[in-house]
Amino acid sequence: MEEGDMNEREINRYWKEIINTMNDGLVLIGPDGTIMMVNRALERLTGYDRQEILGRPCTAFNCDACEIARNRGKSKWCLLFEEGVLSTKQCMIMRKDGSYLPVLKNASLLKDDEGAVLGAVETFTDVTEIYKRDRKIEELSRQLDAGGGRFQGMIGESAAMQRIFGILEKAAQSDAPVIVYGESGTGKELAARAVHDLGRRKDGPYIQVNCAALNESLLESEFFGHVKGAFTGAYRHREGRFEAAHGGDVFLDEIGDVPLSMQVKLLRVLETKQFERVGDHRPVSVDIRLIAATNRDLEKLVRENRFREDFFFRINVIPIHLPPLRQRMEDVPLLVEHFIRQLRSRSGKDITGLSPDAMQLLMSYSWPGNVRELKSVLEYAFVIAEKGPLRPDHLPATFARREGDPCPRPLADAHPREEDDERTALVEALRQAGGNQTRAATILGISRVTVWNRMRKYGIDLKRVITS
Repeated sequence: MEEGDMNEREINRYWKEIINTMNDGLVLIGPDGTIMMVNRALERLTGYDRQEILGRPCTAFNCDACEIARNRGKSKWCLLFEEGVLSTKQCMIMRKDGSYLPVLKNASLLKDDEGAVLGAVETFTDVTEIYKRDRKIEELSRQLDAGGGRFQGMIGESAAMQRIFGILEKAAQSDAPVIVYGESGTGKELAARAVHDLGRRKDGPYIQVNCAALNESLLESEFFGHVKGAFTGAYRHREGRFEAAHGGDVFLDEIGDVPLSMQVKLLRVLETKQFERVGDHRPVSVDIRLIAATNRDLEKLVRENRFREDFFFRINVIPIHLPPLRQRMEDVPLLVEHFIRQLRSRSGKDITGLSPDAMQLLMSYSWPGNVRELKSVLEYAFVIAEKGPLRPDHLPATFARREGDPCPRPLADAHPREEDDERTALVEALRQAGGNQTRAATILGISRVTVWNRMRKYGIDLKRVITS
């Protein structure tokens, strides 16, 4: 018994040293809410020296979960003193420099033998890495939804797309702002992501904001974050997208829809590398590179005084113009092959590809919705078809072909004699292969995509070839 008492006395003698070995931050709070003691981990996590924080109210940490608890309390100043315990609450606390720290907080009351409250002890577990991991997983999920491809998720063998791929690689090596122009559905998000993944900031965060999806009153909070109580409904601290992108890239999609008032604030951030959260006046410094995208004519908007000229010049440093699908029709068969492979994997259906007639219809279409529309058309066809090749009757009504409609006109990009020889060789290979384009491609030593392109180029009707 005496030995046990001696051990307890020794433990009480060294308890400060013991808690200073903890990785979690620990704070002892008096019944009146003042900070009585902190361990070294708490100093490290918050940036406060113990002499700066002792004797101050625990609200100095500006914990948003603690604020909520206090507001819900009845007779006591804090809900913890009502219920006696606060278990594993995820929250944001504010460091001395004003930055946010995501933590898991546990708290409980300390009482004497007679049940009188002596104070409360709280522990803070830093979950920054988990917070970053969750953001990364979310972003990777978006990438997987977009699918793989030939170049950073982008599909294209045309000269136009090969040129774009080269520009993206070079743009990625710079830290200057990049803006991607293109019609809806041309792949601006994939191009922006490629700039990040190929650049020196690839291991940093990549934060995306769709400017068109938010109204003006929400944009500032979305960009720069806010402190609790900054406005009605601001019940918790919120880290803005620019702060979350520190050390990486922030992608502002549909930047042409940003209001003029917000353009001024964004310009200031780009020039000073600082901003203020909504409801807070302390400047927050960030190291980010801006990537933007739009389907609008910004120069026209500038002339109409609907877009700031100074902001335009600041973001238009490296412009990249994505071509619409109608200007790179030779990529359609490759895109079709890619999407069919993707859809077949998801649906489990035994779809073997497109019939020549269906492919001919796709190659004759102008694609106002670009690659996104092409993918939607094939998704529709996969719903209608059960197995085998996708036929014209599996396509949406837009592609209904009337009897007597002409085949696409041949393209004039080769000399007549060469064209005759090329066409003759293709027809013969298709006959030998019984109409199987893949086998015909093997016979000719070319890709299946090239077979499709040449069939379109020469207006070859596969049924006629087989039966003649």
